[in-house]
Amino acid sequence: MPVRLLLLALGTFAVGTDSMVVAGILGPVAADLGVSVPAAGQLVTVFALGYALLAPVLAALTARWPRRRLLLTALAVFTAANALSALAPTFAALLATRVLAAAGAALYTPAANAVATALVAPERRGRALATVLGGMTVATALGVPVGTWVGRGDWRLTMWLVTALGLAALAGLALLLRALPAPVAAAGLAARLAPLGRPRVLGAAATTLAFFLAFQSVYIYLATAVAGATGGDAGRLSTVLAVTGAASVAGSWLGGRLVDRVGVRRVLLTGSLVAAGAFAALPWLGRSMAGALVYAVVTPLAGWAVSVALPHRLASLDPGSAPLLISLNSSALYLGTAAGGVAGSWAIAVLGARLFPLAAAVLALVAAGMAAATTRTQHIVGTPAGAERTAVAAGTAAGAGVDQVPAPVRR
Repeated sequence: MPVRLLLLALGTFAVGTDSMVVAGILGPVAADLGVSVPAAGQLVTVFALGYALLAPVLAALTARWPRRRLLLTALAVFTAANALSALAPTFAALLATRVLAAAGAALYTPAANAVATALVAPERRGRALATVLGGMTVATALGVPVGTWVGRGDWRLTMWLVTALGLAALAGLALLLRALPAPVAAAGLAARLAPLGRPRVLGAAATTLAFFLAFQSVYIYLATAVAGATGGDAGRLSTVLAVTGAASVAGSWLGGRLVDRVGVRRVLLTGSLVAAGAFAALPWLGRSMAGALVYAVVTPLAGWAVSVALPHRLASLDPGSAPLLISLNSSALYLGTAAGGVAGSWAIAVLGARLFPLAAAVLALVAAGMAAATTRTQHIVGTPAGAERTAVAAGTAAGAGVDQVPAPVRR
């Protein structure tokens, strides 16, 4: 395995940890900065919203930058932002640093995916992308529970951990990443957004947004949802998050195989309905550690299977525009995450800390309904599924800007 690919993966591991670990330290952040837990949850919202809005804009603005300079600049911004987060004296200052961190992440992730394809021979590009994108998945399984455990007494230590990860990736790439090919002409911002004018594309992107709105409205406040099981103990919460992460990896693996075997529509509908059932049961499952662990297995299995089906579906609509469509899916995903922070906070205020997952159950049913309505006439099993896989191989990496390197990519 080339060392440079591992360093790129270290960067995506840092970004993935940073984007999700805040959910595990909301309590300490709220207590330290004098805000409520729902208010602290907006830290996830502003990061996700910043990423969603900045990714296509920054990709267009930096399309002609040398790839090495882009990667190093992105990591420098990301690392500095996390250091500032660790030092933030007020909640308002912390919010501002999360937007800056999102800017660095929005620059880095798509560029790392694209560079990975340029570092290896054509027949190894799929494995190269799997390595780099694997950093995000491993962040769910390892980075988030470790970061939560580190920050159990002082949340700022978690931010310093992410800073150290970003700094390690930055130093390694500065020393070892040389002589990258120049970027080719890339689509401008208008071209990236043009597919939204097509009803089927808009319906698919809206389904992505709705599903992640449901999923993240609970995940961001998972510590609150399982408080009855953990009793506020950070070690118990880390265990729940670790199981969630392991199930996420398994769900991603399972989703890829189910999409090939039974088709996108069945995965979307089944996964959404299973997730809805898990959300509806969480107020009771979250009262015991055994129940919380059952939830931590079932929901990520269903959720990550759906998250694999969503970009496959978009890519199948127009294989020639797969990179642009996957970019839109990524933006819809992060917009859903941002809205999830708001929706979860509202649900806690209206339904209470125990029953708020019921709102997510309703949202998941809405997502299932949207998937059913918008895939009814879209035949994507059999031969078209093969085209779908070709489309994903030709252009996917969950972010804008992948199309800057003309190479086949695989999610």
